[in-house]
Amino acid sequence: MNNEREQVPGICQEVGLSCKRCTEDSATSLAAVCKGLRTKAVTQLFHQIYPQPACTPMSSHFAKSYRAASEEALGISGSKEQLENKKVGVRKEVTSILPRTMAAVA
Repeated sequence: MNNEREQVPGICQEVGLSCKRCTEDSATSLAAVCKGLRTKAVTQLFHQIYPQPACTPMSSHFAKSYRAASEEALGISGSKEQLENKKVGVRKEVTSILPRTMAAVA
């Protein structure tokens, strides 16, 4: 099984997928449903989506592709300085979820 995991990029290439295209498509899909994630969260998601050690070198490409797709989805363009000056609805990350007690009423 470990041998299979090490061969993942080779298997992907056999079916016509390049690592670059695969990570770009996944990053774009992620940005479509989760815009404005922090870099740390994007990196964590990359490692959950691609747990194979052979895919690890594509982490930075995934993050760059996510950022570009997320900015496009949010309608952001321009230099980094211009981006900092724009007020964009920034998502707050959930730090904890507290359980709610509910009572059934008959």
